[in-house]
Amino acid sequence: MCCPCFCPRQPRPRASTPASALLPLGDDWTGVCLAQPGDPVEPGDAFLPLCNLGYARGTCPRFPASTAADAVRFAIARDDGHVLEIHFVLERGHHPSDHGQIVFRFEEDVFQPALPATAFASQARAYAASYLRRKRDSAGSG
Repeated sequence: MCCPCFCPRQPRPRASTPASALLPLGDDWTGVCLAQPGDPVEPGDAFLPLCNLGYARGTCPRFPASTAADAVRFAIARDDGHVLEIHFVLERGHHPSDHGQIVFRFEEDVFQPALPATAFASQARAYAASYLRRKRDSAGSG
C-alpha cells in the first residue's frame, strides 16, 4: 500500500532486491508528494518510506486530513502476455473504502479505462512497470 498522495517517478537504485517485490509498488520508488495542491515536493529519505508504504495520516506533516484514503493497494489478477488486469483497493483506517480494476495494454502502453494524470495513475504505472521488470529479469535469468 502506498500513500495516495505519492506520485512515483523512478525506482530507487537499490530497488532490485528480492525483498523489494514485497513493497506495495513492487520496488522502492522516488517521486513527488502531491499532498498540498500547488506545492509538490520531493520527499526526503526520511519520508520516502511513508510514501512507499502508506498510512502516513498523523505521521507525515503534509498529509491532508481531508484525503479519503490512507493507502492504495494493487494486485495483478491476470497476465496473458498482452494485457495486465490490475485490481486496486483504496484503504482508510485499514479497511477497504473503494476498489476496482484497470487493464494495462502492453503494446499500446496504455490503461483502460484511461486514467487521468493523477498520483493514482502514476502509482498504477509504477506497479505495472515493477511487475514487468521482474518478469523480464526472471525470464532473462532462466
